[in-house]
Amino acid sequence: MHQNCPVCGLRFEIEPGFFWGGMYVSYALNVAQSVTLGVATYVLLNDPSPWVYLSIIIGAIIFFMPFNFRYGRVLMLHFFSPVRFDESYSK
Repeated sequence: MHQNCPVCGLRFEIEPGFFWGGMYVSYALNVAQSVTLGVATYVLLNDPSPWVYLSIIIGAIIFFMPFNFRYGRVLMLHFFSPVRFDESYSK
């Protein structure tokens, strides 16, 4: 991710360690995906062996890692940052 906004130059890291909280948001996304995949595996494959659950969930965690990393930070900025979007900067 960019350190600063390429358009207006805003520094995204509000304070040192601000994105440590993004790890918790990313973890919450991971848990939600894992539970959803676990239930879907149970329903669609009629309760397979534990190795099937593990391989599907771990594969999805690895596959969605970049998504969870970026969107965990984006959600952290959106919900907990005092900076708000101003349309005049996008023109």
